[in-house]
Order: sequence, then C-alpha cells, then structure tokens
Amino acid sequence: MPLDAYTITDFAVDFDALPAERLREMLAAGEEAVDCIRVLAKTGDNIVGELLKTEESFYEWDHYPAGDVYDHETHAQYYYHAHPQELRSGEHGHFHTFMRSGALLPDIKPAALSDYVAPADANDDLCHLVAISMDPHGLPIRLFATNRWVTGETWYAAPDVVRMIDMFDIDHAQPSWPVNRWITAMMKLFRPQVVALAEARDRRVAEWAAGHPGGNAYEDRDLEIAAALDVSIDKQVSAVRDALARKG
Repeated sequence: MPLDAYTITDFAVDFDALPAERLREMLAAGEEAVDCIRVLAKTGDNIVGELLKTEESFYEWDHYPAGDVYDHETHAQYYYHAHPQELRSGEHGHFHTFMRSGALLPDIKPAALSDYVAPADANDDLCHLVAISMDPHGLPIRLFATNRWVTGETWYAAPDVVRMIDMFDIDHAQPSWPVNRWITAMMKLFRPQVVALAEARDRRVAEWAAGHPGGNAYEDRDLEIAAALDVSIDKQVSAVRDALARKG
C-alpha cells in the first residue's frame, strides 16, 4: 500500500501561534537531538548504527534491541525494526514509540471499543505514540501513525494520546545513552507534528470504518499507515529559532 496515500499534505506547523515557552522547549530538544547526532558522527557512527552496533545480523520484522527499550520509572518504551524494503522506499527502518499504562493519569482510559479486552497486567495497556522513519544514513525522514493491529497496541483516542506525548522519556543509559536522549528529544521537538498525526489517525480510521461497514477497521490489514509527515531536524530547528526571534 503506497505510503503517499496517507501523507498529510495540508498540514504545516504554525510556529508563530505556539507559546514562547513551548518554542523554547522545542529548541532545547532540537539542540539535544543535533548534539546526539554530532557526538556519534565524530566516530563515524549514527543513531541507527549505535543502536545496532552489538547485533550480529539485522533481520526484517525483528525488534532491536531484543525485548525493546523500556524505562521502568517513566513507562516509556521503544524499539527499532524494518519491513521489507519495497514497502518503505528510501527507508532503512523505523522506531516505534510507546507509553505503557503504568504512567497514565486515572482519567486516561482505553477507547471504549467493542472488542477491547483488559490485559491480565494493567501495565500492558500500551499506547503507540508515533513511528520515526530513518534513512540509510541514520537520519529521520518521516513520522507516521499506525493502525491498531500493526503494533498490537491498546487504542486510545487522540486527545489522550496527545496527553501522553510529554510523558515520554527514556531516562537511563542502556542500550545507548545518545540514542535514548535523541529519541526523547525527538518527541519534544516534533510535538506539533505528533499531535497532528494522532488526530489524523483517528479521522482516517473513522473514515475507513464508515467505508467498510461490517468490518473491524482497527484490525483491517488493508489499513496499515493511517497518517504520515515528512520531517527534517534542521528545518524544524530553524523554524523554531525564527519563530522565537519574531517574538523578541
């Protein structure tokens, strides 16, 4: 299924509409993301290579690292993997990011879907936040939101997903301090895009359900990527700096 079919072509961040405090948070995150890339580049490494450096082989579909990266204090989680290359032209692989329910406020609940089954362990109600596509040079090129079946997540409505974005933080050094800090920074730097993707995801799935009566849109294998946006760290940081400068 072509990725372009779900690219949000009519969304652009209105940086001038963002509060100065938010812009400063985004700029600090952007500078940290750039610094992680810079430090790795000094030894010929990159974000993806750093994460995979101890792996003997890289197999499509497998999670890297095995068992995922999980912060037991913040309940943030991520892993890296790849699909068959013909499905993702120009992409080496992608990160999937999650929040587990152990971190959530009492009023954040799974969406009331007819097929929802509470897990035996309440912390297994995990929410997929966003995926980050990486190019062969280990740089991010795209953010995308997936349908429920893709990651086996518990479905949370977009407003609750948005509330979880700021909770994501991998605050330990394993398996890689720079990768953990980079992916945490990415969530802050691109927060407006992640918000837009969560909202577009919900619209897309609702539209799909309306067009496929009698089916389960959340489990429909014909709907994999619900929304996507191309991104650039350099362009995002530049736009944030310019917006802050205009605010004085």
